[in-house]
Amino acid sequence: MALLIQPTIAPDSTWAPDVPLTHTFDFYIGLILAISSCLFIGSSFIVKKKGLRKVAFRAGQYGGHGYLKEQLWWAGMVLMAVGETCNFAAYAYAPATLVTPLGAISILVSAVLASHFLNERLNILGKIGCLLCLIGAVIVIIHSPKDAELGTLEEIFKQYLNPFFITYAVLVFVSGIILIFYAAPRWGTTHPMVFVTITGTFGSLSVMGCKGMGEGLRETFNGQNQFLNWEFYVLLVFVALCITLQINYMNKALDIFNTSVVTPLLYVVFTLCVIIASQILIGEWVDLAPLDIMGNCCGLFVIAAGIFLLQMFNELDISLKDLPKLRKKNLGSDFTQITVDNEREALLSRRSI
Repeated sequence: MALLIQPTIAPDSTWAPDVPLTHTFDFYIGLILAISSCLFIGSSFIVKKKGLRKVAFRAGQYGGHGYLKEQLWWAGMVLMAVGETCNFAAYAYAPATLVTPLGAISILVSAVLASHFLNERLNILGKIGCLLCLIGAVIVIIHSPKDAELGTLEEIFKQYLNPFFITYAVLVFVSGIILIFYAAPRWGTTHPMVFVTITGTFGSLSVMGCKGMGEGLRETFNGQNQFLNWEFYVLLVFVALCITLQINYMNKALDIFNTSVVTPLLYVVFTLCVIIASQILIGEWVDLAPLDIMGNCCGLFVIAAGIFLLQMFNELDISLKDLPKLRKKNLGSDFTQITVDNEREALLSRRSI
């Protein structure tokens, strides 16, 4: 009788809580990798800059390729390589709509470290911008999708052949050709959005390709070798092409325009294109509640505002102690202007009489 009352479980049944627990575990792995990437990349800029200054101090001039012999510069390159590796791996575990916006943390890390190790003063507006970046990143983490599961490499490749994603990729390449060969020669040196749009759109395709390659590498590490599949090498060539175009036109934008202009524009365009591409390819926001979607949008807006303050006003020498002085100065100038206007009106009225 005891055997009759024991519950039976079908051989193909699964324990439902295992799935969300696995997804949550992968999410936190991707989150840690994304934040670690920002820390490594942000600090790499400072280490490389220290190496360049050291070379310039010895040589007495800037420029040249003397930094290739400087160990400190190479240490910065190693930090950047580690950061990019962590960023690449993060796409295999966490949603792209989480990893990409968190890239703003590297700007925050670079700004904070520069104020301490490079004597580049961070004014009050820059500190507010850093705080906004941090708050926006926390909002995005809280409201971002937690599921990044895509399936096997073959299943992912079928998603790349989705008509909607193919249409998006074709539009990116067609618009890129128009911008490169028609718009760039005419307006590239006067309008930063030309090069920024090229960089952001092709960058979104490179992120989607990295997403698939990351899943393939994760399968390989789990014992299923994906280096024997031709799909992996197609993605490799596709990602290499997109990254080459992305880096080339990002450098052109930075060479022509001020970093304070390019950085916030590129962050907004790149993040927006990644969100659109990820929705077409994966649909990461499909199962999100409207409140979470609104939270993601608000977090992105807060991060963009923080980057704007951090980059646009970084050359102003202003601190918290200067605010009362500026207020008194403005009030004094306003009072003087009002007095002058009143005297002018009185003089005109006397002449009219």
